[in-house]
Amino acid sequence: MDRQSDQFVQLLTAHQSSLYAAIYALLPDRTAARDVLQETNLTLWHKADDFEVGTHFMAWAGRIAHYHVLNARRKMRRDRLVFDDELFESLVELQAERLEGEDQRERALLKCLGNLPQGQRNLVERRYASGGSVQKIAEEEGKSVGAISQTLYRIREALLNCMHQSSVQEVQS
Repeated sequence: MDRQSDQFVQLLTAHQSSLYAAIYALLPDRTAARDVLQETNLTLWHKADDFEVGTHFMAWAGRIAHYHVLNARRKMRRDRLVFDDELFESLVELQAERLEGEDQRERALLKCLGNLPQGQRNLVERRYASGGSVQKIAEEEGKSVGAISQTLYRIREALLNCMHQSSVQEVQS
């Protein structure tokens, strides 16, 4: 696998819960939503070469999921509990707004992470990297689990405050 494929797999993995939430909001049947998520993942994988790294993954994946949801709805038309088209379109619009807000939060988080001192940023990266754990970091640093947990808590609080400030500034401008 090359670097671009690795990045694609990381993006696909990181956005699974958001994709499922988007699909489940439009298909309030867990089984159907999981099936559509699986179909969406297959399509995303087959179209991975079409995705441009650096663009908004969730917007791209959301459009593909939307088409799979429409297909599932066509199949479900016989069911009495299918949303009418007007309600469905309203839900699609709400979902698009939610995804846009998610994109803004992601940009704010990346900006705030970039503002952290290098040591704190490294600690966050080590904690949230694959296989990262507070226990492992504590052993490597020769510190207690409690001390590492407390430091991470303070960093998360600083990130939340920074993100809040970013959203306030965005509203004011």
